[in-house]
Amino acid sequence: MNATEHTDVLVVGGGPVGLLLANELGARGVSVIVAEAAENIRQEPRAGTLHARTVQSLTRRGYLRAPDTRSASASAAPFHFAGMPGLAIHAPATEGPPLMNVPQSELERALAELAGELGVDVRRGARATELRREEHAVEVTVRSTRGEHRVRAGYVVGADGARSTVRDRAGIGAATHPPNFAAVLGLVRLDRPGAIPGGWAHGPHGWTLVNPNPSGHSRVIVHDFRKPLPDHRSPVDLEELRERTSSVLGFEVGMSDPAFLTRFSDFCRLVDSFRDGRVLLAGDAAHLHPPLGGQGLNLGLQDALNLGWKLALVISGSAPDSLLDTYHAERHPAARRVVDNTRAQSALMHPGEEFDPLRDLFGELLNLRQANDHVQGLVSGQGVTYEALDSADTRHEGRFLTNVGVRTGQAHTSVAELLTSGAGLLLLTPAAGAELADTARQWKDRVDVRTVELDEEREWSAALVRPDGYLAWTNAAGGTSAESLREHLVHFFGPAGGRENG
Repeated sequence: MNATEHTDVLVVGGGPVGLLLANELGARGVSVIVAEAAENIRQEPRAGTLHARTVQSLTRRGYLRAPDTRSASASAAPFHFAGMPGLAIHAPATEGPPLMNVPQSELERALAELAGELGVDVRRGARATELRREEHAVEVTVRSTRGEHRVRAGYVVGADGARSTVRDRAGIGAATHPPNFAAVLGLVRLDRPGAIPGGWAHGPHGWTLVNPNPSGHSRVIVHDFRKPLPDHRSPVDLEELRERTSSVLGFEVGMSDPAFLTRFSDFCRLVDSFRDGRVLLAGDAAHLHPPLGGQGLNLGLQDALNLGWKLALVISGSAPDSLLDTYHAERHPAARRVVDNTRAQSALMHPGEEFDPLRDLFGELLNLRQANDHVQGLVSGQGVTYEALDSADTRHEGRFLTNVGVRTGQAHTSVAELLTSGAGLLLLTPAAGAELADTARQWKDRVDVRTVELDEEREWSAALVRPDGYLAWTNAAGGTSAESLREHLVHFFGPAGGRENG
């Protein structure tokens, strides 16, 4: 076995979630090694939808271009819930599109290229096999074609998917829910693509989701509720996809030339803790649920954006290790809401006639603006809020700050553009007291202070924004603003002057 290597963070798993986290750390000067078992980026069809909150968050970190808030117009995208149409995903006009279609392989490739530019050490064909905890580090055994070697890291993040080695070796428990349907996804040539209903279709045994292609391979997904369900590890072949699709649609569906086949179900798992000492989990390693509504990738990317700035502050010594406890406190409830809403979708998709009245009622509810807003907030991530440190300001603290246009001197910019540096942001309007800028000056290495004029009037004249775009504090609740600001700066960014961990 080769000599032990040392790094600040070892990220196990080099998919989009692991790579985004590694880039967030690398951009902040943290040394990172990424160990990815796959030799190459997978090309098969996987997630391809970036929901509104992910689009907004990636924009604030500079991965996507920020819209011009002065010429933005509101838009909405039609979507579905449990295969039923009627859901509308919408976002504030200043935030850009409410949905973006980006193939996961394309996203992963772009993040891998950026990782190379940032100097992140991404190692493909490297599989973590063992994990051993120490007082001030975690030692991981990594196996590759070059043999086995050890990596000793200050922190290890398991972003290694549903069958996470990190979760298993760390002994992190989880709550699970058994599956109700068996699903098969295939890229196949349909004999009569024009005869197959496109989009979602409901049958006596389940649902299909088909994207017919008259000149090539069509994507076919079938959700079959018949029992008994197959073992999730059993191989899948063209005949099974054909049989299940024909059974659900009620007529024989001819297909051939499978380019890709896989199976999944609505099995759900949510870990008991996103953090166990120096071991943390993100993405599918932490939460697993059916791909109903395309929420899994988005949930994992949000994990990475929540954890990245916190872990960097702790490693730099600017903030105490306890800041990492907020990662679990904030992301575990967010993950539970996604697990719960996908389980609700699975229940609504049950093909029995006794569920038809429930589906009809739910479809009527989606036509009500308030109900639609609630459901689209669940699916798009825009309903996520974090617990406020000050219970007197729950209208603002912990909520995502809309991309407000601002003027700094003669220049016009926006909140999203001001956050691309990766630091915290203190916005001070002319009505804010001068003592607030004096207070924040001691955190100038972690928080940018900007005196601005807002394009839109707000209930506050000063606001502290976290690097992930969520409000950490405002002066809307009154009280002694400077003392309140100091308390929140310490909580989210560590003590004045930093070097908490020596």
